Amino acid sequence: MKIGNITINSALVLAPMAGVTDLGFRTICRELGAGYTVTEMVSAKALCYQDKKSIPLLKLGEDEHPAAAQIFGSDPACMEQAAGIAAEVSGADIIDINMGCPVPKVANSGDGSGLMKNPDLAVRVAEAVIRGAGGKPVTVKFRLGWDKGSINCVEFAKAMEEAGVAAVAVHGRTKTQMYSGTANWDYIRAVKEAVSIPVMANGDVFEPRDAVRILNYTGADMAMIGRGCFGNPWLFQRAKAALAGEEIPPLPPLAQRCDTAVRQFELSAVQKGEHIACLEARKHYAWYLKGVPHAGYYKEQISHVSTLEDIYRVTAGIKRDLRDEPVR
Repeated sequence: MKIGNITINSALVLAPMAGVTDLGFRTICRELGAGYTVTEMVSAKALCYQDKKSIPLLKLGEDEHPAAAQIFGSDPACMEQAAGIAAEVSGADIIDINMGCPVPKVANSGDGSGLMKNPDLAVRVAEAVIRGAGGKPVTVKFRLGWDKGSINCVEFAKAMEEAGVAAVAVHGRTKTQMYSGTANWDYIRAVKEAVSIPVMANGDVFEPRDAVRILNYTGADMAMIGRGCFGNPWLFQRAKAALAGEEIPPLPPLAQRCDTAVRQFELSAVQKGEHIACLEARKHYAWYLKGVPHAGYYKEQISHVSTLEDIYRVTAGIKRDLRDEPVR
């Protein structure tokens, strides 16, 4: 499949998620079958004001291609400038615009899914980013609409296509739903039928066969996996097998899953320093232990780790004490 002039040889995308899809996690997911990755969202204003903390978020891995850098904001002039900075700093193949973030401090200020309430401004933002991206394809990720009374994703997608966007990703929930309830794939299918650019379907891909189902049901070109891969990057490997009609491999044993988690935290420590990486590892490691019987004691230990040494110590205990009965 092509997004603009960029070829993507996979139907599986790792969704951009703030505080989750850092370089360490993206690296692991790519190794396990994610064919296309997107950075965490970065504020256009922060880039325009040369905020030092935002630049590292755009750093891609050595072989992380094809990949996109995601920016958010609603000021067209600032978004145009930020697109140029993001393209240059990241070396990403594609620039993605976040028009779907439901977090109140983002959406209520008119950014993220707030742009779905103002389609005319959203079009101006898209056109500005296309100008700023220096010839790189531009994509947009959005939701069904602000709330169930204002679902406008089909018209929105058409407006984006007309503005010159190369592909869209649609999360099958409204802004007010946040992450609750069930994703509505009917609207994603309606978007796919309404536009001729590639569509990525996002929402409720938690099991390998969900990737097959969402693509068959919506007709979308790619399945975008978000929360389903929290602590479970093997979802990509297993979904890839399901899409190929092959036998779905089991999850690896607990000890191996822990080793993968540790490697993720080591990669993150190289990128952002040990202290920050270990604070962020607290939630990630707890996700890796989801469904493991009697893991409560170790989850409590994990909630206090602050060095890699702590992580190694906890991991040794898990390997020694916990039997592997993953309930996934």
